[in-house]
Amino acid sequence: MNIMEINGYQAVIQYDPEIEMFRGEFIGLNGGADFYAKDIDSLRREGEISLKVFLDMCREDGIEPRKRYSGRFNLRISPELHAEIAKRATAAGRSLNQWVVEVLQQSLQTT
Repeated sequence: MNIMEINGYQAVIQYDPEIEMFRGEFIGLNGGADFYAKDIDSLRREGEISLKVFLDMCREDGIEPRKRYSGRFNLRISPELHAEIAKRATAAGRSLNQWVVEVLQQSLQTT
């Protein structure tokens, strides 16, 4: 995966061929913080600067920098997929929620 960790925060890294630079964007924040550079070492330095600016602004404004997740989200799927998932969950002796959580956890382990 294209994830860079900087001072305990994670950023997704992508290469932008139009500007011939790497772009990093911090994830899981209560706002946006991105950074650009031509090479990985410079990208890390720029990321540290961007993160510091973001964290300083959060401190000044009294905002928690990390986004909080409730553990709930809505998912829209086709009725056919819903029926198939419900069948598989029942066959596995799990609730629909338990089965989906297990499948999601398994998919994270294989990436």
